[in-house]
Amino acid sequence: MRVLFLTALRTVVYMTGFLALFVWVSLSLRSLDAGLNWFLPGFWKGAGLGLMMVGAGVVLSCAGLFVVRGHGTPAVFDPPKDFVVLGPYRYVRNPMYLGGLCLMTGFGLFQLSVSILVLALALGLLVHWFVRLVEEPGLEKRFGQSYLDYRRSVNRWLPRW
Repeated sequence: MRVLFLTALRTVVYMTGFLALFVWVSLSLRSLDAGLNWFLPGFWKGAGLGLMMVGAGVVLSCAGLFVVRGHGTPAVFDPPKDFVVLGPYRYVRNPMYLGGLCLMTGFGLFQLSVSILVLALALGLLVHWFVRLVEEPGLEKRFGQSYLDYRRSVNRWLPRW
């Protein structure tokens, strides 16, 4: 029980740090939006709020699964020890990244900020290449055949219907 508590505590600390960093970077970019206010009318704020809520729900459910079932955290430097294929991971291989990108995109819409939306797009591309070049080979090495089977049956970004 103590190990579970410490893992959950590390997860909260890591996630709070990542969230604070992304909010700080995003808000720092707002100065680049001068003259672009017309591009995003105010009705996008509601869509942004909804997207942030969906993204937060996905991220929190994935983090909870990593702690309880994976016995680790969402951080790349403190990953789960056990392979997790539950919840959102049944539908896509990278729901936490998708949730994070929903959060960032929703924040950009909520702030009516083109620069935050461009940052979200850039991060999406960066995450895609990180997943392909670093994370997937690492998971294959750590979890072997179970990961290969999972990779064959579940898409990276878009669910199979």
